[in-house]
Amino acid sequence: MNITLHGVAIGGGIAIGRAHLISRSMDDVAHYGLEDAEIPAEMARFDEAVRATRKELEMLWGSIPENAPAELGAFLSLHIMLLGDVTISREPREIIEKQHCNAEWALKLQCDLLVEQFDAIEEDYLRERKNDVLQVVERIFKNLDGHAPQLPAPGDLLDDTILVAHDLSPADMVYFKDSNFAAFVTDVGGATSHTAILGRSLDLPSVIALHHARELIREEEQIIVDGQQGVLIVNPDELVLSEYRRRQRAWRDAKRKLSSIRKSDAKTRDGTVIELLANIELPQDVEVVRGSGAVGVGLFRSEFLFLGRDTLPTEDEQFEAYRKVAEDMKGLPVTIRTMDLGADKNPKWLNHDVADNPALGLTGIRLCLAEPLMFRAQLRALLRASHYGKIKILFPMLNSLGELKQSIAQLDYAKQELHEEGLPFDAEVEVGAMIEIPSAALVVGSFIKHVDFLSIGTNDLIQYTLAIDRNDDSVSHLYDPVHPAVLKLILHTIRTGIKGGVPVSVCGEMAGDPRLTRLLLGMGLRKFSMHPASLLAVKRMVLNTHLDDIAPIAGRMLRSEDPDKIADLLQLLNTEPDV
Repeated sequence: MNITLHGVAIGGGIAIGRAHLISRSMDDVAHYGLEDAEIPAEMARFDEAVRATRKELEMLWGSIPENAPAELGAFLSLHIMLLGDVTISREPREIIEKQHCNAEWALKLQCDLLVEQFDAIEEDYLRERKNDVLQVVERIFKNLDGHAPQLPAPGDLLDDTILVAHDLSPADMVYFKDSNFAAFVTDVGGATSHTAILGRSLDLPSVIALHHARELIREEEQIIVDGQQGVLIVNPDELVLSEYRRRQRAWRDAKRKLSSIRKSDAKTRDGTVIELLANIELPQDVEVVRGSGAVGVGLFRSEFLFLGRDTLPTEDEQFEAYRKVAEDMKGLPVTIRTMDLGADKNPKWLNHDVADNPALGLTGIRLCLAEPLMFRAQLRALLRASHYGKIKILFPMLNSLGELKQSIAQLDYAKQELHEEGLPFDAEVEVGAMIEIPSAALVVGSFIKHVDFLSIGTNDLIQYTLAIDRNDDSVSHLYDPVHPAVLKLILHTIRTGIKGGVPVSVCGEMAGDPRLTRLLLGMGLRKFSMHPASLLAVKRMVLNTHLDDIAPIAGRMLRSEDPDKIADLLQLLNTEPDV
């Protein structure tokens, strides 16, 4: 009998294969008491397990292949950083000493406390870090038990293997790097979880947040993973299997056709040139960007250079990273966002208390302005690197014209310092403002007099506009990129930029969603920045679009405030023949 489960679609097409269950559980942790004389040895055993876990993670980090997604290294670095946090590496020792209990029980008690604290957090991305903590703790448990993680040898997997797990960590992804498994599904995860981000970057069929898949599926059962619709089918009958084989063939044919347009110019059918750029996290992403056909880097998330470290990166270290990207892009533009730290991304060297609602606290440009020496070191590094390529500087999380002016003043100060020191830089380096807060979108007219370009971060703009946690199952269906209020803010930003002669790009998830490409084109957008894996699908939509044909439908969508009507018009926009 067919069993159908619904979760969050991560993409990667359709896979048909056999389930392989990955078992990992902390539910049956032993609890026993210790005598005073046994406490030092037990704490030493815990310390050794932490050291062994760190060694494992560092070895995995060092074995990441060059063609792996950059997110893999960034997330492994985060796990190494979490391992060094006192709440994981020190507080269980105190529980051992105070409660005279074994290390496993102490670690479980501390883990339960951390999970409870994470569950109480409202901001979605930060709450998703609970899974990262659990993944790190699970590895410590395995080392306390003296057993390796219960994972199959990569060589034992067949190319039709579908991994079924409660969760998969970045370390697991590295472990499986040499295998050819077909897909993966997990019980947990949200749109901003590391599992989701890695799934998108690996371009594997994947569905997350299935809740009970690990319990319902048996080893070697035949399953279908539909990463487009977010559907998992267990034991499909012949009729269902035949239909999904047809869909799989169609998906593979479409993917082959996409490869043929890699070198094509991104032009609409009426000849309008559209700039398709790529988002990156680390310098080594550049190879993937150049292979994707992108005409530049539209968003370099520089904060990933600051994570997974014991100390703040120096100006020279940052300079070398930015220079490498600029040189490797060989004259193509590289937009580098200044560090967007705080909220969910708190390096351990950053000594700031976590706010009750960190997403509304000291984050993004607010943190940079509160730490001017740290900010100016980055600005100096960016300016120095601008001498070696076409670098643009983007300020994130701006709320007001005042914050923008303060940021530009810090940049001018850095320019003056470098000039006095005789260090070369591009004195005309372009500066941009990121529009991801509704207040910034509403006053964007005051911004364009001070910047060279605008970049709309739709992920945060949607959440802040709608007050929707997209990872909360009870309200995630309300997370809507085509909500009338969201569309009005985006349209206002684009039109204001056009009127003021300032280029506007979209660098959030909307830019990489081909279902929204024509809508954004109809709004006047001409620059899209996305994950490299999404670029060809968006390019295909661009090549098959005539702006005059889509204008009437897009206009009706933008004038409507009826969600049902907007949904119908969006479908019409994307199903018009040869539009």
